Amino acid sequence: MAKKEQYIKIKDLSVSKVLYDFINKELFKGLDIEVDDFWSGFNKAIHDLAPKNKKLLDEREKLQKQIDYWHMERKGKVFDVGEYTNFLKKIGYLKEVGKPFKINPENVDDEISSIAGPQLVVPIMNARYTLNAANARWVSLYDSLYGTDVIQSEEGGGERYDPLRGQQVINYCREFLDKHFQLDKLSWKKINKIEIDKNTIVLFKEKEKFYLKEKSKFIGFRGEKDKPTAIILKNNNLHLEIIINPKAFSAKGDSAGISDIIIESAISTICDNEDSVAAVDADDKVICYRNWLGLMKGTLNSEFEKKGKKYLRKLNPDRSYISTGGEKKKLHGRSLLLIRNVGHLMTNPAITLKDGSEIPEGLMDAFITTAAAIHDLQKKTNSRTGSIYIVKPKMHGPDETAFTDLIFSKVEEVLKLKKNTCKIGIMDEERRTSANLEECIRTLQNRVFFINTGFLDRTGDEMHTSMEAGPMIKKGDMKNSTWIKAYENNNVDIGIKCGFTGKAQIGKGMWAMPDKMADMIEQKITHLKAGANCAWVPSPTAASLHALHYHEINIFEKQNELKNRERAKLSELLTIPIADRVNWSLEDINIEVSNSAQTILGYVVRWIDQGVGCSKVPDINNIGLMEDRATLRISSQHIANWIYHGICTKKQVLEIMKKMAKIVDKQNEGDPMYKNMSPNFDKSTAFKAACELIFHGKSQPSGYTEPLLHFNRLIKKSV
Repeated sequence: MAKKEQYIKIKDLSVSKVLYDFINKELFKGLDIEVDDFWSGFNKAIHDLAPKNKKLLDEREKLQKQIDYWHMERKGKVFDVGEYTNFLKKIGYLKEVGKPFKINPENVDDEISSIAGPQLVVPIMNARYTLNAANARWVSLYDSLYGTDVIQSEEGGGERYDPLRGQQVINYCREFLDKHFQLDKLSWKKINKIEIDKNTIVLFKEKEKFYLKEKSKFIGFRGEKDKPTAIILKNNNLHLEIIINPKAFSAKGDSAGISDIIIESAISTICDNEDSVAAVDADDKVICYRNWLGLMKGTLNSEFEKKGKKYLRKLNPDRSYISTGGEKKKLHGRSLLLIRNVGHLMTNPAITLKDGSEIPEGLMDAFITTAAAIHDLQKKTNSRTGSIYIVKPKMHGPDETAFTDLIFSKVEEVLKLKKNTCKIGIMDEERRTSANLEECIRTLQNRVFFINTGFLDRTGDEMHTSMEAGPMIKKGDMKNSTWIKAYENNNVDIGIKCGFTGKAQIGKGMWAMPDKMADMIEQKITHLKAGANCAWVPSPTAASLHALHYHEINIFEKQNELKNRERAKLSELLTIPIADRVNWSLEDINIEVSNSAQTILGYVVRWIDQGVGCSKVPDINNIGLMEDRATLRISSQHIANWIYHGICTKKQVLEIMKKMAKIVDKQNEGDPMYKNMSPNFDKSTAFKAACELIFHGKSQPSGYTEPLLHFNRLIKKSV
């Protein structure tokens, strides 16, 4: 197994030395909190909360067994959603909806309440990526367009600059300005000079003067009035900077000397301790905690080498400008940082309790990540309102969200924080939460700052919850199924009903194809049309391009429109996506299984062998897809369901897994750290783990992948 942990005994706890040293020597340094007081309060709170945590997990299993039995009793009968709904109410899976209420989180930052825009998700374990995400509040639109497929030309942003492609980028940006920052009787393509006169922007075509139609969209500048170096504009509460530097390479041939447009992009960023990291022991957790602490103190940096040059990455400063009133002003220079803790399920060997059991990892995250954020409360460089934003995933129903409220009440008590300092983001990614969303929100009404749909985890839970109901439809058909449409609409409907507009975020899920930005530009605007005031993106580049959508649509007006539509029906939400009269050919089945098997293997091999929790994994068609534990959950549960219902056999799947492993090996042959799974499959821990996720998928708690991943990663780390 894994290396023997060196533990230090404190109170009733045994704490890994590496974690103990981090907490004692780093975490509380500079805070007005005595370490001994923390350990006393932490010890008492953990031993109070851990049994409650276990009881909730036991309830999950109890409900699942009851649902399994209900389906088994009705095998061969037509599914009756009304009968099913009554059953779920009877067993306590569905709760009664109480009186209407409105959420009331206090001291919420504008990035949460009044600014709609992209939301990045980044693995906190990687300092460089984390810093890139934090700094993605402001991104070059020129670079984002030139380096992606949004601009279609033969050159793809290679080593040599393509002037034609560069001009296409400039034209694209001018058209964007024409659309959202209209001039009076002139196109931005025709201006040759910009000045500031009497607190307004003046644009010249030769000597003729032109002005913005909506003068209020100009809010300030940098430089001199007759020679500004930057123009700051604002639309739908989002800013952009037009950079004027005639000497810059990108301004060559530009009559107005415009060298770039810096667009406000990632308004908020989730620093992820969960699905996108592989943190299985104290060493791993301390890396995560130390990076988060560095962000909260403002000291995190990362040195790296690229093409023989050394770089230092650190947090960007705020951006200064002169307002139209002549005052010196600043715009926040970084994305608002949120921290995602793990859910209620997993434990971690970093700390053991008085009975020898491992600490519930979510409890450990709650205390340590909150303590780290107190450093920011002192400086207010992240949250200017004095809040700490915790994203809490994988909660099942109102009892578990109420438990989360209790957890953070204890955290605030131990760390001497004002009640409700800790705000909670609810990931609506489990079926029991979706079906009881209003009551889940009610339990956190003074803390909640967002609700967000997670299609992949939610689908994984849908399949696991209804494993006994029958064979599931193909993965690609899920997005058009009855339940998913009801799920996505329900999240928005309930959010609006509970008063989220102008107070909290209603979010949508990830764009999973980081190389397909043209497709994202075309498709992801649907998240805004659906009423979401934030949606997930995988990179700073994607954030800048997705930001264009928020100039297109005023989300708060859209939410006001949607509040009058017919609400999503519970009966549709509970309609199970089982295949009706399966008639797939053997070829169809093999293609479906192969696609899932390939992505499972491509992700798991890096997770187990290298500790990489989020990867761009090429699919069968060599299209890079962002894979994390959520995508792994849906793929493994889908194949497990098909095996269980006889759509395919275990032998058939194993043969496909071996075939796909060879393809994955080939796809990774350029990685010097990569270890082949083939041909010695029995000696590959990664291959065995990937197979276990499928063949033992039915028995995994809620279909989660973490138990098997953690177990096998610990084995690998010990070798």
